[in-house]
Amino acid sequence: MKIIILQGSPNKKGSTSILAESFTKGALEAGHEVERFDLAKMNIHPCIGCVACGYEGPCVQKDDDQQIREAILGADMVVFATPLYYYGMSAQLKIVVDRFCAYNSSLHGKHMKSALLTVAWNADDWTFEALEAQYKTLVRYCGFKDQGMVL
Repeated sequence: MKIIILQGSPNKKGSTSILAESFTKGALEAGHEVERFDLAKMNIHPCIGCVACGYEGPCVQKDDDQQIREAILGADMVVFATPLYYYGMSAQLKIVVDRFCAYNSSLHGKHMKSALLTVAWNADDWTFEALEAQYKTLVRYCGFKDQGMVL
């Protein structure tokens, strides 16, 4: 299986990176192919909502998101790795998720697997509720097959 990890932490040696590295190691040991994108290091612009893509064509913005698009559309699974920032995913990851707009139909048709890896400083029982809801909504909307969440 080909797995794409979208790592949305700006802290390259932080706990999100450690979690993503552990996931990668396990996936490789299990015989999977893994490609990891460190989104904080990439040149990715937010969706401007112009809909010039028609939800399936090329995006008018010429940035590093094209690499992510090609990788995801060629993969069997996408893993969202993010620190919890104000009870949601990081801005670095959210920008990429918003850009799914330009290949919306292709994503829906793939029925690919997905997972969420996230970490937080706060350990209250409600800490991850908003991020879980956001992830579950994304999974449902895109037709992904959730493989689990590491919270």
